[in-house]
Amino acid sequence: MTISRLPTAALSLKQFLQRQRILGIYRNMLRTIRQVPSEGDRKYLRDWARDEFKRNKSATNPDAIRMMVSQANNHLEELQKSLALARS
Repeated sequence: MTISRLPTAALSLKQFLQRQRILGIYRNMLRTIRQVPSEGDRKYLRDWARDEFKRNKSATNPDAIRMMVSQANNHLEELQKSLALARS
């Protein structure tokens, strides 16, 4: 009898890759937020991003997750565009 070394809650490869992608979006969002000039706006955006990612942490529906990833990418792109316009 072979004993598996994987925990019972181990992620599949697809889930692992998706998790890495989502964490990358989160990190990019926090890095982008650091470029916001106003301290108050930075705090608001940082709290908003943390709350959104924490609130959706337990989502399991693949369609819902794809939609949330798409929305997060859109928010990130909008923030980056806004910061680029503000610098111009």
